[in-house]
Amino acid sequence: MTLDPKSPSATSALYSLFANAEWPSTTLANSPSNPQLVLRPQDLVVLLRLALDPGAAPTYAALGAELGMTASEAHAAVERAVAAKLAIKGDDGKPSVVRAALRAFVQHGARYCFPATQGGLSRGIPTGYAASPLSEQIRPGNDPPPVWPWKKGTARGITFYPLYPSVPEAADRNPALGELLALFDAVRGGSAREQALAMAILEERLQP
Repeated sequence: MTLDPKSPSATSALYSLFANAEWPSTTLANSPSNPQLVLRPQDLVVLLRLALDPGAAPTYAALGAELGMTASEAHAAVERAVAAKLAIKGDDGKPSVVRAALRAFVQHGARYCFPATQGGLSRGIPTGYAASPLSEQIRPGNDPPPVWPWKKGTARGITFYPLYPSVPEAADRNPALGELLALFDAVRGGSAREQALAMAILEERLQP
């Protein structure tokens, strides 16, 4: 069958050919033969941690130890963030967050890249509206609260899987980071009101 080059079908087909030629398949992303980088959930954990401290960034070893990942994982997360223009490196090689870009990403993109995934009842640490600072503004209902599953947690609620398995421990070590991660959970998995409140606080905390 021959397509009229001016028809919508032909335009769509040509666009598909162009897209397939220009953009690699996501299944091949990060492979040795494909330089295209794809952001991973732990990258946002690293970015939010770096956003807490406007001073010199910690070493990758220290950053990894705090976040419960290896130094190489922390380094790879920073490299992907730099490639995505969510962070930059100074002359000394130390990374810093591009706060305007991070705010825009959290508000408009991150919740679609890293959608909320929930499970059954478990013991853990409250997140989303059930954690500070939203817990101070939202009255809890009768439903079980969202929690990050963790054997040392003292709350019981609906499993809300964190961005990275070590998030509960990292939040326990750094409560300020825990609050940012809980706010993001409200953005990606909360009601419209919870999303609006959480985003307003995140925008304030991620200001330069």
